[in-house]
Amino acid sequence: QPHGTFRTAARRLPAIAAMGFDVVYLPPIHPIGTTFRKGRNNTLSAGPQDVGVPWAIGSPEGGHDAVHPDLGTIEDFDWFVARAAELGLEIALDFALQCSPDHPWVHKHPEWFHHRPDGSIAYAENPPKKYQDIYPIAFDADLEGLIAETLRVLRHWMEHGVRIFRVDNPHTKPVVFWERVIADINATDPDVIFLAEAFTRPAMMHTLAQIGFQQSYTYFTWRNTKQELTEYLSELSGEAASYMRPNFFANTPDILHAFLQHGGRPAFALRAVLAATLSPAWGIYSGYELAENTPLREGSEEYLDSEKYQIKTRDWDTPDTLAPLITQLN
Repeated sequence: QPHGTFRTAARRLPAIAAMGFDVVYLPPIHPIGTTFRKGRNNTLSAGPQDVGVPWAIGSPEGGHDAVHPDLGTIEDFDWFVARAAELGLEIALDFALQCSPDHPWVHKHPEWFHHRPDGSIAYAENPPKKYQDIYPIAFDADLEGLIAETLRVLRHWMEHGVRIFRVDNPHTKPVVFWERVIADINATDPDVIFLAEAFTRPAMMHTLAQIGFQQSYTYFTWRNTKQELTEYLSELSGEAASYMRPNFFANTPDILHAFLQHGGRPAFALRAVLAATLSPAWGIYSGYELAENTPLREGSEEYLDSEKYQIKTRDWDTPDTLAPLITQLN
């Protein structure tokens, strides 16, 4: 039986709409590379059934403007967007400006990547994390070419109904790059929203908001005590409120905070209430309503058996679901 396709994923849309949400955010939907593909729980050796990481974008089947064939066709994606619209939902798409070693850009535009002295391309690192399956982009050789290609890709998805882009790690790219890209898009399409997934220094987060990002992830995930929340909300509601619009995610595919790990279902309920009432926009990562709280290991914020690395099956009909509370909050 096919699973994880646009057609099968659409079965969850009515439940999401019933909870009161109005945006469904998808991780990258593009072909996934096979070179240095990661296995389950981020292991370095992938088995024949391992699907790889969606953020390792690109294969001979296509890059950022292509649909992974296992998900369906571009016509299936159009149908998915239309079905969501029937339910009052918009589709937000992840935009991660990085490539797998198999991405067409690697061969067509080698100047867009960092090269080691031996000529090999450097993979992405965020110590202590290493991403052997991902090449970061170098912006110093052909900024104009990268801007043109980024605009082409974004407008391609806009033509297919996407009006919200969740931008992966924008703080690791030049500020002027985003300033020009967002200005170009919003000059013709002012309704298109860019959400900055930038967990970085406050100064950079504020700068990204000032140069065009309409929404931003925040430090909410790590603000749990009364004092932490009071201080942080005072900051966001002060001078920054004139240009920075927070989106409080209670969790993300990358972040399972210790408060949720050890607090169980009551902690999930508490954080949902805080996120929904302290920010005009809030969100949850799939599975939050089931209070999934098992970390990869003690001290880690990664999920055990994370669906970043594997296909996950869930029982959405469990009586312990937080869906009624979430519906009430929305």
